[in-house]
Amino acid sequence: MTHMQMTNPEQKHVISTRKPLQNSMNQQTSSEIMPSTEESLENAKKSVGRRKGRRRGKGAKVEQLQDPKLDLSVGSQDSSKGLVFHRRPGYGQLGRKCVVKANHFLAQVPDTDLSQYSVTITPEVASRKINKSIMAQLVKLHRDTDLGMRLPVYDGKRVLYTAGLLPFVSKEFTVKLVEEDEGTGIIKEREFKVTIKFVGITSMVQLREFLAGKQVDTPHEIIRIFDIVLNQLAAQRYVSVGRCLYSPDIKNPQQLGGGLQSWQGFYKSIRPTQMGLSLNIDMSSTAFIEPLPVIDFVAQLLGKDVFSRPLSDADRVKVKKALRGVKVEVTHRGNVRRKYRISGLTSQPTRELIFPVDEQMNMKSVVEYFQEMYGFTIRYSHLPCLQVGNQRKVNYLPMEACKIIGGQRYTKGLTDKQITSLLKVTCQRPRDRETDILQTINQNGYEKDPYAKEFGITVDEKLASVEARVLPAPWLKYHDTGKEKEYLPQVGQWNMTNKKVINGSTVNYWACINFSRSVQESTVSGFCHQLVQMCKVSGMEFNHEPVIPMHSARPDQVKKALKHVYSAAANKLGGKELELLIAILPDNNGSLYGDLKRICDTDLGLISQCCLTKNVFKISNQYLANVSLKINVKMGGRNTVLLDALSSGIPLVSDIPTIIFGADVTHPETGDDSCPSIAAVVASQDWPEVTKYAGLVCAQAHRQELIQDLFKTWKDPQGGTVTGGMIRELLLSFKAATGKKPLRIIFYRYF
Repeated sequence: MTHMQMTNPEQKHVISTRKPLQNSMNQQTSSEIMPSTEESLENAKKSVGRRKGRRRGKGAKVEQLQDPKLDLSVGSQDSSKGLVFHRRPGYGQLGRKCVVKANHFLAQVPDTDLSQYSVTITPEVASRKINKSIMAQLVKLHRDTDLGMRLPVYDGKRVLYTAGLLPFVSKEFTVKLVEEDEGTGIIKEREFKVTIKFVGITSMVQLREFLAGKQVDTPHEIIRIFDIVLNQLAAQRYVSVGRCLYSPDIKNPQQLGGGLQSWQGFYKSIRPTQMGLSLNIDMSSTAFIEPLPVIDFVAQLLGKDVFSRPLSDADRVKVKKALRGVKVEVTHRGNVRRKYRISGLTSQPTRELIFPVDEQMNMKSVVEYFQEMYGFTIRYSHLPCLQVGNQRKVNYLPMEACKIIGGQRYTKGLTDKQITSLLKVTCQRPRDRETDILQTINQNGYEKDPYAKEFGITVDEKLASVEARVLPAPWLKYHDTGKEKEYLPQVGQWNMTNKKVINGSTVNYWACINFSRSVQESTVSGFCHQLVQMCKVSGMEFNHEPVIPMHSARPDQVKKALKHVYSAAANKLGGKELELLIAILPDNNGSLYGDLKRICDTDLGLISQCCLTKNVFKISNQYLANVSLKINVKMGGRNTVLLDALSSGIPLVSDIPTIIFGADVTHPETGDDSCPSIAAVVASQDWPEVTKYAGLVCAQAHRQELIQDLFKTWKDPQGGTVTGGMIRELLLSFKAATGKKPLRIIFYRYF
């Protein structure tokens, strides 16, 4: 997804009337013309690197059908969203019937009502983790007495739920909590006043009627309570990251390089389905810092020997960025393992550090202090010290005297290699994923969960079975000049052999830029020649010669190089625009890919096609065919259309002019509390084929799921009130492209 930089604050989204910005939904899915696994990972990791934490929820997975659209959930992907059961008009009969398994486990809940209480903690604490520790201590001390043997669940903020009434309406408790200060490592005891007060009864009637289809208002509160109940014990056993839970015990951690490892975890949520309530579980993986001695972590992070050589300024900045906020424990005091949080890194090596030891400002070196106080000899005094504590009182700790505490998620950006390693870990076959999900449900042991027992919740240990149908493949229409004008895909696969694209685009003015030092100019020229030939064979009109000779450039000068090529081509064309840029990139190109796309899309308005060095050296017809299809779509062509669309055979689409919309919102990764969410809307731009799509993106409020700019009004100094928005612009674009106003709108919205 491309983020556009806007100059008009009222218009945060952009649509271009240039054909190349229109996309196609019919890029080939054949295993014969798709890129290799390595190339797919390369494409995927760019997306992961640009934006993580996309979804808060997970869809259902199936074993046999492998259809990401199949989900037992009704309505929202998040149980906190509005869900409505609509009465369906009937049941489909087309296709081969089968039974698939989904990652849902049917759950039973009691009919008894629940009690809700408010919680006030004084002094107020912002951390939900500390709040939960306070409540856990309270329950431990008072469950058998003041709480009447009840086992409550707590949301970590202001609400507590019980499966029955407590023996009081309101009561204040005193709780003492022992904590270790992360700045000084000193253990201290804090006292809190906790007031629990009855609020009301949460009835189960609404849930029963909702599941029976008798009413449409979703019982959000009840479903949220059951989520809290099933999360209570899991949150104590696992590391929570957003709505996911992680542990090194679920599966052995995998090395990602640079001192990081991947931990497997899982997402879970109670969902209302047409089969009743179910527990949805899906697997997840994320990066954690390996619990290493700090000096070993630094060596892995930098990928060099740090035991005998001092750090450069660039290395020190990199280490400081990676370690800031990380918790460590000291190892130079025997069994005394005080814990600290790293706040920074000294600019001087340890051997040069001195500090005052008393109010008379008598100075002592860090090396001398550790030798005299602890009998600890600092061996690597050429390295900087860790800074822990606050600005008022900074403490120095030698790297070799500290070890990283386990269970800390890595929140900084991953390198391309680390992203690739993480993707390889997360890519699973359906049967392997099923095994992991079943193992997780068994490890969680809900039948022994004291909180589930308290609230009468039982969870089936078998994957839910769902009736499904494998629909027949649609016939595809290709250009009449090809040997195969129509084709019926077999087992979801097909290729471009003996076929030509239905609408081939035209490329008159193109250029090539090479950012890979290992590729000679003659090799690039040969590659471009074969790519142009493949585009022509596929049905495109493609000028054989580039506008200007191939230009070689360094990756760290990407902006300068791109502007040079663009300007040189413009001068040569005398007012006409360069249409396509073919870019050769190193296999490991860091941020080059993202920088190139951003500059071409937002600064130059230039369509680009990137090719990795390994594919330039090892040219295959499969790869060239795949790239040619990408270029055709980017340049405004269409690869294929549904035969039924040409014969007016698509229900609710072919009879009258119809536009199809799709919309979604991408949110920042978990832990990011400032970056905007990105809304995207696409709409079909041809009819009756509904194959070309134009897209809009806009930035909006952080974690705002509702798309704010679908429709909007603003004041214009000259024109008064102006109406507009993403929908209006796409409707106008549809009319301009087809010459017709849409008489029907179909809108797909992913939650």
